[in-house]
Amino acid sequence: MHDKDPLIERDHTVHPLPYFPAYKTSVTRSPSLPLLSMPSTMTEQTGPVFGHDILGRLDNNLVENYAQAGGSAIGERVVVHGRVLDQHARPQVGVLVEIWQANAGGRYRHKKDGYLAPLDPNFGGCGRAITDENGNYEFLTVRPGAYPWPNGVNDWRPMHIHFSIFGSGFGQRLISQMYFEGDPLISRCPIVKTIPDQAQIDRLVAPLDMSRAIPMDALAYRFDIVLRGRRQSMFENRPEGL
Repeated sequence: MHDKDPLIERDHTVHPLPYFPAYKTSVTRSPSLPLLSMPSTMTEQTGPVFGHDILGRLDNNLVENYAQAGGSAIGERVVVHGRVLDQHARPQVGVLVEIWQANAGGRYRHKKDGYLAPLDPNFGGCGRAITDENGNYEFLTVRPGAYPWPNGVNDWRPMHIHFSIFGSGFGQRLISQMYFEGDPLISRCPIVKTIPDQAQIDRLVAPLDMSRAIPMDALAYRFDIVLRGRRQSMFENRPEGL
């Protein structure tokens, strides 16, 4: 990943189907005309950028980074960690990894979230970290709850965490989601079903990692992010990819 890397065109063979009637909003949002692939310029490849020195001490600790004095987020505490790599397993250093998620009850801190689950006054639902010299990142958070959404009569989103991977310029930003091993709602989710390849779905499921669990405190899940190659992670906006 370098400042002058060209942006990579979407690989339609592995990405979600843009038109998928079971995912109702895709019907109106999917393109109706042939797609155009535009070459990137120096502007998209190099900026805007972010300052590495603006991260705070608790930015990767979602249990405490929004909590009131003496408080902490409610829910099952989990460590989410992994590495950001390229297709040759080389670590990607200095990558900004941002996450956002629902609280333990399955509700987002968003004015348009109408789910009946209560808000947690000590949980903001977002965090960020920068990968180290080995490409590692880590978050302490709570396991997000599943929640219903107005798609079918009784559709529920599985427990998931949204990921944003930010390279050296905004044009290199990638968006993905992470699911939790063993969640029975993954195979039932209409959004997940837009991904035609089961192997690609499996790469979005983080396995339990007891080697990094904190005894009497938190389970751990490992989610490695591969930016390129045959084993790359699934991204929602590959044209803007690294």
